[in-house]
Amino acid sequence: MPGQAISIDTARNGRRKPESLARLKQAARKLFVERGYDATRPQDIAREAGLGHGTFYLHYPDKRACFLSFVEDARQELDGHLQHYRAGNQTLEQRIAATLSAICEYADNHPGVLRAAMTDAAMIDAGGEEAQPLLMQWGREWAEMIRGAAQDGSACSTYDADIIGQAIAGALHQTGREAHHSGRCREALVANITRFLTRALKPD
Repeated sequence: MPGQAISIDTARNGRRKPESLARLKQAARKLFVERGYDATRPQDIAREAGLGHGTFYLHYPDKRACFLSFVEDARQELDGHLQHYRAGNQTLEQRIAATLSAICEYADNHPGVLRAAMTDAAMIDAGGEEAQPLLMQWGREWAEMIRGAAQDGSACSTYDADIIGQAIAGALHQTGREAHHSGRCREALVANITRFLTRALKPD
């Protein structure tokens, strides 16, 4: 019957939408990591996903929106990974070491994802509203850790936590790039940065 056929088609379309979005997300992640933001086009993502070009625009208004979705997915993945390393009774030094270990492990398990997700915000904001870069979000999370440590007396209370948090995020981003190129040992990286930050944040 005609009505029944419409219901079946509607159901099929409903199932296809999440499936096509998942395929686009997977394809976009692969291409943003391999080629970078600038060299990846919407049609490339659709082709990699095995979908028509028009399907891309059923889910995203433009490449920028697709990239920001990729960044948010990476942030949520990293946050979930960090939860496995965190415990309520950790000292500041243990919290720093656990956070660094989790970040390094995530980066090892998902090669290139964090590097791609931290693409210069100026590049993606040229055609739209200013986005919240992953690096800035990361800096705010470090600021919250420092603020909490200052309140319980385990970190210097005279620092501006927001400034120091962004400084740490930027330094870690650069250090991670250098370690990637030099093949530096992850354990040595975590140990050195943990010691440095613990001493730098030591209460007056």
